[in-house]
Amino acid sequence: MKRFIPASVIFTIVAILTVVTGCSDRSDSPIAPGTTGDGSLLKVLPAHSHAYGKSLAQWSAEWWKWGMSHPLAGHPFNDDPSFQVTSGQSGKVWFLAAPGGSPVVRTCTIPNGKALFICVIGAEASDLEGLGNTEAEQRAMAASFADMIVEPFCTVDGVPLQNIGDYRVSSPQFTFTAPTPWVFGTTGGTGTSVSDGYFVMLTPLSTGAHTLHYGGSFDFGGGSFYSFNMTYHLTVQ
Repeated sequence: MKRFIPASVIFTIVAILTVVTGCSDRSDSPIAPGTTGDGSLLKVLPAHSHAYGKSLAQWSAEWWKWGMSHPLAGHPFNDDPSFQVTSGQSGKVWFLAAPGGSPVVRTCTIPNGKALFICVIGAEASDLEGLGNTEAEQRAMAASFADMIVEPFCTVDGVPLQNIGDYRVSSPQFTFTAPTPWVFGTTGGTGTSVSDGYFVMLTPLSTGAHTLHYGGSFDFGGGSFYSFNMTYHLTVQ
């Protein structure tokens, strides 16, 4: 039997990068770089680490809270010409998001010293969308969506992140407040949700030009896929 995926969930699955808002604890914790398959340095926080006062799982909740509370105009989850990378950003960590369906390319300027938190690809399940009322129900639903993810990938300046499967995390249940209308419905409000997916924290990039490319697909079975293919051309200054 083919599983029905609500449109709201499909359009929230994001392959993304990071810089966000509404994060209460952004201390100056040091971040160790990850490595690629050939041992060269890649500025990616190792999986299961903490940075700026939170684990990757906790940051994933903050990323979704940022996206789900964002006004619909210029929403980072949509391929909208009014998108502004600075919208909703604050503190030492910025979030980036990616629209799905077709390849998307964005060109942005990032201030020096900002870590970038990326949702490579993932999903969430909230009570406002009718996807579970309890934490257990939401966690099971989010996991069922994330289990459909195939071929996630992330490259930074052409260098691929190895062992990306280690970066799948499930968030704690979180509370969010969505505007009306919001990205996943016509009527907003306060709700709860749990997310599941692949998330990466990049340490602050050096001054100059950088390219981030990431994404993946949801395999719904029967030859049905929904894909994310996001490229950010970044200037850090």
